[in-house]
Amino acid sequence: MTKKELKDFMDAKVEQYNHPKFVQDDPIRIPRSYSSKEDIEISAFLTATIAWGNRKSIINNAYRMMELMDNAPFEFVRAHQESDLDRLEPFVHRTFNTTDFRTFVRGLHHIYTHYDGLEGIFRDHATGESLQPAISVLKEKFFEIPHEPRTTKHISDPLKGSSAKRLNMYLRWMVRKDHCGVDFGIWDSVKASALSCPLDVHTGNVARQLGLIHRKQNDAKALAELDAHLRSWDPADPVKYDFALFGLGVFEGWGKEQAAKSRS
Repeated sequence: MTKKELKDFMDAKVEQYNHPKFVQDDPIRIPRSYSSKEDIEISAFLTATIAWGNRKSIINNAYRMMELMDNAPFEFVRAHQESDLDRLEPFVHRTFNTTDFRTFVRGLHHIYTHYDGLEGIFRDHATGESLQPAISVLKEKFFEIPHEPRTTKHISDPLKGSSAKRLNMYLRWMVRKDHCGVDFGIWDSVKASALSCPLDVHTGNVARQLGLIHRKQNDAKALAELDAHLRSWDPADPVKYDFALFGLGVFEGWGKEQAAKSRS
């Protein structure tokens, strides 16, 4: 395909997959259970935190997290007493366990008490045309509270080489206004042009098949490669192409050749 043909193809795939039916089997359905800004952003943050592995398991466990917080995540974060955290026992999703869950509730309380919430961190610390430095600041501020060292692995740091897939997905949910009933777009203070694509195994392999990434690892450098291409196609809304990359990989089987090469 020529560059124009590739862009036209990807635009068509965005139209196909950036659709309300996408929500049915995606973790974004959990925050769609709420209407208040704070409930949406906290439920979305916790859901994104455990968004790796089987999607059905992610969705079931994210709903369980909300149930343990009385389906009122912001109120639980804001007003919980230390004894209230006992009800989070036992929770586990892969390597995210009750100790981590307790710490995340405390960390969120700290962020909403001292930094004007999650949006405040990204509003105040976004630099230039990227939110990646602000993700690093979020991790720093989040773990100002007492915590077990093991829990820090659940917030990635792009400045240490991570592609920060789950946090970039979260930011897409909060910032991007798609008018299609998928992403929320409730953070007016953060620009969609600064978003980065959530780079996972599916989007990475499809991007390599399309020649959008040449680096083998799904790390911060690979993300910078991908972002450069996507921003050249749509500077105002580059991460809309996440729908195309993900759909091609998960629903249409693209990227399998690249996956086989990486295992050989």
